Amino acid sequence: MSKIAIEVVGLGKEYHIGGPQKNYHRLTDQLADMAMAPFRRAGKLLRGQASGAAELDETIWAIKDISFQIKPGEVVGILGRNGAGKSTLLKILSGITDPSKGHADLYGRIGSLLEVGTGFHPELTGRENIFLYGAILGMKKAEIERKLDEIVAFAEINKFLDTPVKHYSSGMYVRLAFSVAAHLEPEILLVDEVLAVGDMAFQRKCLGKMDDVAQEGRTVIFVSHNMGLLQQLCERGIFLQQGTVHTDGSITEAVDAYLQTLEQSRGLDLSQRTDRKGQGKVRLIGAEVINSHNGSPEILKTGHPASFVFQVNTLVPGLACNFNIYDTIGQPVTSFQSRVRGPQDSSDSGNGLKFVCELDELLLLPGRYRIDVAIIGDNRLQDFMEAAAVFEVGEGHVRGRPVQPDGKFSVSMSHRWTLPADH
Repeated sequence: MSKIAIEVVGLGKEYHIGGPQKNYHRLTDQLADMAMAPFRRAGKLLRGQASGAAELDETIWAIKDISFQIKPGEVVGILGRNGAGKSTLLKILSGITDPSKGHADLYGRIGSLLEVGTGFHPELTGRENIFLYGAILGMKKAEIERKLDEIVAFAEINKFLDTPVKHYSSGMYVRLAFSVAAHLEPEILLVDEVLAVGDMAFQRKCLGKMDDVAQEGRTVIFVSHNMGLLQQLCERGIFLQQGTVHTDGSITEAVDAYLQTLEQSRGLDLSQRTDRKGQGKVRLIGAEVINSHNGSPEILKTGHPASFVFQVNTLVPGLACNFNIYDTIGQPVTSFQSRVRGPQDSSDSGNGLKFVCELDELLLLPGRYRIDVAIIGDNRLQDFMEAAAVFEVGEGHVRGRPVQPDGKFSVSMSHRWTLPADH
């Protein structure tokens, strides 16, 4: 057996940006476009769309000069902020796209779960896609048939097994895709942030299966923004930053490095940050956490009022704000959605382009927290930013009861006790 399951050497992927890729049907079209290129570049300079040669070069390196080795049986988490190159790396490893430079060698049969329904043919039924996927992996029909009942039972799609997958919901796609990838026993399994699509019960079942896969000695590369999940599943972590390897070590070391960079970004002007995703019609330009007890952005206190304020740059129909709070190790704590209305919600045309979420009692335990923010509009994700704000919570009281820091838990609740009478 090879001592190396995956070897990546000097890997780089360059993309052209600034316009759609051109498809030439005739040689004369390509020659004409090449002839016009200098004039287009000069036009950009004259219009102020570029200030020099560097800005005229319409390319970007999604990943650049990445090198590492992974041994058989290792479970490795790939982490990084949006645009760090995580998905690009996995697409190269799975053979979906070719690198611009360097090479990646994988020794063993590869199963990949990169996007909902990747590798499925929409016109084929669930059953037919299972056999197609197995054939792509190089498995014999008899091998797939032995696993078929187990795959279908795990995916919970018995009734729809002979239905074309184009009629499946996204949750059904995920269940079947994960089940096929995990049960057909590839030596190397690549998984990219797909478990967030399924329901909580299925996510727990997937995590159990991932543990089983790891215990069987198969090599797993797992991409996720859920730091707690990565620390639960992985032994080693590779933290990518701006397309390069920032940290390659234990999963704890990689997560710590990632969280430190998130905190370092909090001093930046949000309007200038580029680590975001979405349609871009609306942008988050401000995020603030305020101690409503005295109106200052100082340390919050458990049990005291608090306000979360998010400012955008413009309005579009159906505008909404969602934000999630994470603890110091990246575990999700709670979430808020402005679209889910309550009887005390209101609209205020005088507050500018701001969403304000007010809490009468902050029930977070003392500690450090971060906020990830999503802005929705026109039924699309317009902007998403990790660590839009970072804040501290100090010791306080919940309904008069002192609240102390706890290294394991993040939330307190108002409560009362009835105790046995003293004798």
